[in-house]
Amino acid sequence: MLGLGNPGRAYEKTRHNLGAMAVAEAASRHGTSLVPNTRCKALLAEIKLGSEIVALAFPQTYVNNTGQALRGLVRKYPIASPEGLLVVHDELDLPPGVVRVKKGGGVAGHNGLKSIVAFYGSSDFVRIRIGIGRPMASGAIVDYVLAIPPPKERESLIAGVSKAVDAIEEILLNGVEAAMNRFNIR
Repeated sequence: MLGLGNPGRAYEKTRHNLGAMAVAEAASRHGTSLVPNTRCKALLAEIKLGSEIVALAFPQTYVNNTGQALRGLVRKYPIASPEGLLVVHDELDLPPGVVRVKKGGGVAGHNGLKSIVAFYGSSDFVRIRIGIGRPMASGAIVDYVLAIPPPKERESLIAGVSKAVDAIEEILLNGVEAAMNRFNIR
């Protein structure tokens, strides 16, 4: 499972790092934390959920180059096809804090998703999308996703991260369809 984000203190509280925050919270909920793995170019943790051991990863290659971290992760873990991958990421097309589960589909301009699709040659992976909303000014998307949100919005985003971890657990315990039924209700 990948949580998308950019490494470093400058990015850790930005909208673009919600996926990374979610995998870190998932690790914490299960009594562990993400630790560096240079061969995989990621921070990694393994948790037990049900009868499965699940790898959580926060690539340290920056969002736009997530596919580079996948090379190392695929060597360490048997993720032979995109169907075995779960990606948690920020989503401009959802209001702040709203969580949706999706299987396959387009990348909607998200460079991290583009990098994953380029690596696998397919977009058939499961996504947990955490809404960040759109900026008021249409040309300011990069600045918007890389900005630290104001306190009121941050509360919604942190609640979204917690819901995303609930969605991770639902998918792993009960399947994608169950998670879609639970989290995609309007």
